[in-house]
Amino acid sequence: MNGLLHTARLPLQDGDLLAAVDLGSNSFHMVVARYVLGQLRVIDRLREQVRLAEGLDARGGLDPAVRERALDCLARFGQRLREIPPQRVRAIATNTVRRLASPQAFLIDAEDELGHAIEVVAGREEARLIYLGVAHAQPPKPGDLRLVIDIGGGSTECIIGAGFDAIERESLQLGCIATTRRFFDNGKLSKKRWREALAEVTAEFQQFAGTYRALGWQEALGASGTNKAIGEICAAMKLTKGAVTAEALPVVRDRLLEADRIEAIELPGLSSDRRPIIAGGVLILEAAFDALGLTRMAVSKAAMREGILYDMVGRGGANDPRDASVAALMERYGIDRAQAARVESTAMRLFEQLARAWSLDDDDRLMLVRAARLHELGLAIAHSAYHVHGSYVVENSDIAGFSRQQQQFLAALIRTHRRNIPKSAFDALPDRLLPSARRLAALLRLAVLLHRAHDAEPIPRLDATASGNDLQLVVARRWFEDRPLLKADLEGEPDGLAALGVKLTIASD
Repeated sequence: MNGLLHTARLPLQDGDLLAAVDLGSNSFHMVVARYVLGQLRVIDRLREQVRLAEGLDARGGLDPAVRERALDCLARFGQRLREIPPQRVRAIATNTVRRLASPQAFLIDAEDELGHAIEVVAGREEARLIYLGVAHAQPPKPGDLRLVIDIGGGSTECIIGAGFDAIERESLQLGCIATTRRFFDNGKLSKKRWREALAEVTAEFQQFAGTYRALGWQEALGASGTNKAIGEICAAMKLTKGAVTAEALPVVRDRLLEADRIEAIELPGLSSDRRPIIAGGVLILEAAFDALGLTRMAVSKAAMREGILYDMVGRGGANDPRDASVAALMERYGIDRAQAARVESTAMRLFEQLARAWSLDDDDRLMLVRAARLHELGLAIAHSAYHVHGSYVVENSDIAGFSRQQQQFLAALIRTHRRNIPKSAFDALPDRLLPSARRLAALLRLAVLLHRAHDAEPIPRLDATASGNDLQLVVARRWFEDRPLLKADLEGEPDGLAALGVKLTIASD
């Protein structure tokens, strides 16, 4: 995959540069940091207000002018990133790209302009990264629980965490741009419309408010630009020193509603570029305060972009969150660990022999390892079509550390590890990932097939060579002849692999 999924565990060295790109629904951000003595030192920041969510229509289309604005921004970011290795750059798209009817149509051009792969993450994964960034910027007290609220352009994330770990994560389809458009699309403001909108938005928070309030927290922090802007308004109005409080927020709201129209809003400390979307932000925050019973929320200086950087540091060491996620899935679904280990070992044995010929790299290695560990996940649901069940669970679960593309890639490998391969199996993947996906699927199929009997006896000989998509597998003759079921399976497998574009030849010696 040549670094395009950014799953490789590459040890960081002193002096390495890392970059995070956050394609938010309101602003695009880029942060470049240097890794020095185990710490990150930010050396450059770029922010452009793209307002991607403004261009999203009800059918998931994107306005051409907004699309062009986004691509122009990414081209400028790409110029700054030109000298940083792909494995040290991670770009993440959030709510608005998630809601596009054809995200790949946008992502193909976006990746060309940026010069790097762009991952789309689910709302709860976005929440985890936000919390990680805030926790590293402002470490919590040991043993304390912390509530973090991030109001973006298209969604709002609420997280309760302890230390650097997110315990509860929620993502709501409420953002400052989307909410302003939803309730004040004609630009008119009124107290009556505000009350009606507040009731609707508060109901969204009440879906999880009981769980959150029962768990509790010792402090609350707001992340990203909207919360920062509201905190600055509170300070400019001399209501607080920069925090948002239950007493200050209604004063800000009443001052905002003195304007009859959005373009007439006049609030101390409010920038002109924030004026068109501040109404939705204040509305969301008031609803959060009401539903969660908040009295005070400080403002964090960090957000998801910092979380992306620290997540990359974890991936470069022993703290890759995806390892913990895979282990948790194995535990939850009662996966046979001995069988998973046998399949993994054989899959890696084939991988090592074919990696050079098939242009497979360490990213591919890790994806194959995870697929081998999870390939029997669906057995916890039913034996019949268990590969289909497992694929569905992996693709549709919130799995910490994985982007949407990574989950779709992993799900495709699990879906195709046995039985017939549907033509649509890899439809969710971008074209750049298809060659490696099909070849990894072939390796997993062979490894699973070779261990169909769950036999702990090692395979005495397994030699694999490839020329293009022609694959030859050589096994020990006596071992092969002693296993008639395996022999029949292997001799029938060329038809299965043909659907992956791989021509298999079996020989025994």
